[in-house]
Amino acid sequence: MLVFVIPLKSPQASKSWELVTKLFERCIKSVCNQTSSDYRVIVVCHERPRLEFHHPHITYIQVDFPPANEPDAFCIGHTDKGRKILKGLIHAQEFSPSHTMTVDADDCVSKHLAEFVNQNHNKPGWFISKGFKYQDESNFVYIKRRNFYKICGTSHILSYDLNKLPKNPEYNRGYGYYRFYIDHEKVRETLAKDGNVLEPLPFPGAVYIVANGENFYYGTTKLTFSLFNRKVLYQSIREEFSLFPLSKNLGITEAIYSK
Repeated sequence: MLVFVIPLKSPQASKSWELVTKLFERCIKSVCNQTSSDYRVIVVCHERPRLEFHHPHITYIQVDFPPANEPDAFCIGHTDKGRKILKGLIHAQEFSPSHTMTVDADDCVSKHLAEFVNQNHNKPGWFISKGFKYQDESNFVYIKRRNFYKICGTSHILSYDLNKLPKNPEYNRGYGYYRFYIDHEKVRETLAKDGNVLEPLPFPGAVYIVANGENFYYGTTKLTFSLFNRKVLYQSIREEFSLFPLSKNLGITEAIYSK
């Protein structure tokens, strides 16, 4: 079984809680659109967002972590994210997962992930080398042909025993304690040093939603899209990743996700 873990920022840390909620709703619908029913989703949050969408495979864990004590806003935000990821991974053991995947709360994922993991449950895991970048309201996506995992946190599927979970997890520590869960660009290398070699996922696994106003890294000034990598956002891509415009109220009915 594949367990998805989604850390969700708090209203206090959001520029727009309404926007964060809309982005998350699209994300959670994407995650729950798997072709296999053998998966679970854990959302770790300070405040549970009010959504019209519900699914029996979703578990919400509400936390009361205090603000991080680092002076740097970057560290504060990532410490909060790291705590939530760790909390979700610890809780995931209740489902006896073969693998887990951390998903950023504004990204979208392929509907084939759970099925693929179930068919390859003895593998140590995968990194997403090929994926898409998307700016909302665009009619195009931009394909990242290699090293997708270096730019996007929604990029690794790991065997549960490779998550480097502490025996006595702590949630009042600083940025460094949670670094493994935050520094996605280093996960592959870190595990390889221990002899655990991840394979590239053999298909595009995720869509990195950029320049939405709530990203840690991507502002509008950092968009470097090449026309060579531009691809029309065909309906098949929309349906595989549930990549629907926020302005159209996501355009998805709950009936699709009742499986």
